[in-house]
Amino acid sequence: MLIIDCHGHYTTAPAPLQEFRRQQLEHFANPGQPAPGAPRISDDEIRESIESNQLRLQQERGADLTLFSPRASAMAHHEGDQTVSTVWTRACNDLIKRVVDLYPENFVGVCQLPQSPGSPIDFSIAELERCVTELGFVGCNLNPDPSGGHWNSPPLTDRSWYPFFEKMVELDVPAMVHVSSSCNPNFHATGAHYINADTTAFMQFIQGDLFRDFPELRFVIPHGGGAVPYHWGRYRGLADMLKRPRLADHVMKNVYFDTCVYHQPGIDLLFRVIDTRNILFGSEMVGAVRGIDPETGFHFDDTKRYLDHLDIPERDKHMVFELNARRVYPRLDRILKGQGR
Repeated sequence: MLIIDCHGHYTTAPAPLQEFRRQQLEHFANPGQPAPGAPRISDDEIRESIESNQLRLQQERGADLTLFSPRASAMAHHEGDQTVSTVWTRACNDLIKRVVDLYPENFVGVCQLPQSPGSPIDFSIAELERCVTELGFVGCNLNPDPSGGHWNSPPLTDRSWYPFFEKMVELDVPAMVHVSSSCNPNFHATGAHYINADTTAFMQFIQGDLFRDFPELRFVIPHGGGAVPYHWGRYRGLADMLKRPRLADHVMKNVYFDTCVYHQPGIDLLFRVIDTRNILFGSEMVGAVRGIDPETGFHFDDTKRYLDHLDIPERDKHMVFELNARRVYPRLDRILKGQGR
């Protein structure tokens, strides 16, 4: 059985990447300043950043492979404009490709998108196609709120998103619903904005008919599905009140949750409420919560430990650790089979 972590970000990227971003945003604010050149990062810098962090933890904690994308909080689609977002996104995605090329047995690419408030989705369609067909990536992170906390974009069920969804179906890739940093002080980025977005996306799916129009479309809602599993009765009840079909038929054939829930009772609840076929193993390490839980003595984001302690059949653990990821990310399945795994 392979242990596939569906949720990893390059949060430890070498310093020149963030220095490039700083200079890029300074140039945007003061166009008279020279535009920065592409960040210069050596293979050795990449190796140092990965081997002392994500790869080390992956091996220590017993995982085999991580679906790896740029740092989510640094996507910051609300900063700059469409040109800034496009240049920044390509730099981040190209760096992920270099990580995958250096460690093809340990990492597979998932792309950031060059979203920008008020811009058409065409730029994201082009980058998704580039990353999947040229770079070999297997999915993307889709931000339902490029404004960074103002929520002035149409819901995910709006037809303005449909051209992007058509491309997802054509390429046979899923999207992880993942916001970025928050520019609204009312919403802490990882403690509120992330969880709000997960929960909001699920409610949007209930209210709309997206999966009637795109029966093959697939979304992963991270962070354990936000508040959804904890309030599962509320959402079943709301679906009934809104005259929507049963959640099992209306949403859950197309939507999956990861296991980025950082305590045992939360994982226990997730597995009691949500069908095992809809859960993918994920850790988001090294990510939002990096410390050691004083109640257990283990890192909060060592999520495999929680699954190991679940009293469920081994076949269900096999689904969550490996088989569901292969099904939701069919391009990943083909990569693994090409490696003899």
